[in-house]
Amino acid sequence: MPRQITAFSNPLVKQVRGLRDKKNRRREGHFLAEGLRILTEAREEGFLPEILFYAIGQHHPLLDTLISETEAQGGEVIETTPDILHKMSGKDNPQIVLGVYPAFPGGLDSLDRTAANIWIVAQSLRDPGNLGTILRTGDAVGAGGLILIDDCVDPFSVEAVRASMGALFTQRIVQASWEEFVPWLRSGPGQLVGMSLQTDIDYQTPRYESPTFLLVGNEAQGLPEAYEAECDLLVKMPMLGKADSLNAAVATAVMAYEVLNQRRPR
Repeated sequence: MPRQITAFSNPLVKQVRGLRDKKNRRREGHFLAEGLRILTEAREEGFLPEILFYAIGQHHPLLDTLISETEAQGGEVIETTPDILHKMSGKDNPQIVLGVYPAFPGGLDSLDRTAANIWIVAQSLRDPGNLGTILRTGDAVGAGGLILIDDCVDPFSVEAVRASMGALFTQRIVQASWEEFVPWLRSGPGQLVGMSLQTDIDYQTPRYESPTFLLVGNEAQGLPEAYEAECDLLVKMPMLGKADSLNAAVATAVMAYEVLNQRRPR
């Protein structure tokens, strides 16, 4: 049966609130996800929270399923107030449900590159909204996952999880340095395609090989020159106005759909 917590001073409330901080997430190996839709998508992918919080007096068939399945798996279910949910999530209008999940372990060696035709690789991505949107794009095109290179924003931050709209639970996510990624990539099949302004090749001109690894760079600086040199192919999108480039997440979506469209049956 769910227990109630109504005191802000409760140690568990303080511990969960601390998961909004990156160093606490790394130390404890857990992260927060909020909202009935995101938690339901996580459940459908086989992920249930270790701790489930929900607002007192809330009832919904999907919430009832989350509660019963979390308890059946040995997780803890807690009724609490909207104010405490706000304190833990940091959101002005908190969702009625909040889950604490273990972070996903795994490095490059855990990936099966043949499991998907498309993989997304992001280098030094800094914006959690962009990261979440790229995860949603990966889910939409059936990508295998997202490989984060060098010092990227934390994919398990509250903002990134929120922006992913549940795609965090459908996409494999691994983090690696460039020096780790390149030997791994070259140890098997895979075409590395960089998005760059330093080329004249239109993104719709090549026929992409499978699996295609789409490499997007930092929002402000783009890809380092040495990283571009390692790519099998550099492509760019036509810019007919005054802007010289697209947002990193938008450019990734355009590229991912071009690769997908080349492989769809006509």
